[in-house]
Amino acid sequence: MSKPTTPYTVVDTAEKSSNTVWHNATVTRKDRERLNSHGSAVLWFTGLSGAGKSTLANAVEERLHQMNCRTHVLDGDNVRHGLCSDLSFSDEDRVENVRRVGEVSKLMVDAGVMVLTAFISPFRSDRQRARDIMGEGDFIEVFCHADLSVCESRDVKGLYARARKGEIPHFTGISSPYETPENPEIAVDTGAKPLNECVDQVIDYLIANGYLQPAEDQCVALAPLPQEEIAPGRPQAYAN
Repeated sequence: MSKPTTPYTVVDTAEKSSNTVWHNATVTRKDRERLNSHGSAVLWFTGLSGAGKSTLANAVEERLHQMNCRTHVLDGDNVRHGLCSDLSFSDEDRVENVRRVGEVSKLMVDAGVMVLTAFISPFRSDRQRARDIMGEGDFIEVFCHADLSVCESRDVKGLYARARKGEIPHFTGISSPYETPENPEIAVDTGAKPLNECVDQVIDYLIANGYLQPAEDQCVALAPLPQEEIAPGRPQAYAN
């Protein structure tokens, strides 16, 4: 059977990119952060399978939600059901997986959201590429450290055992390398510390570096913006 033809013309990517122009929105990221009463950034949780990335990311999101923050978790498994469903776990596809997540995260950060990504993202070069996509201070690398033996003991799905038998190719920590972050913003000992202490460590970093207000200040009244910062024809905006 012959392959059906498409009703449109496929344009070369390079040619298409050269004819697009970035459109600057009227409502800016600064406006959105003011409305939210907190800064936006991506918390990039990285570590071996079983290190506790998703568990910690979701626990941090729950704490942030309690602090009235706008948040969203991008989980490695969930993303591969849609955005990255066409990718395998080869080295090349892992690179593309991280690139796509980095671009999505950038859009969400611009929307004023605290983004929490939980991905093994095993290669330093890929994590650096994701960092480079973001603006200065927008990428917070959170290294979830747990020894391989601890990760294997947590593996209820038996993936490590299957990988050691050669049944799962390109499995990080067994048949594919994991490159430990050299200078992460946050290094959490998820292999030994209780979950609440790990969450506290991440939240303390966000407060200390100005992304968040202390919890007791989260619901303070908002003050009007100076008149000169309000665009003509727009309603009164507010900021802390």
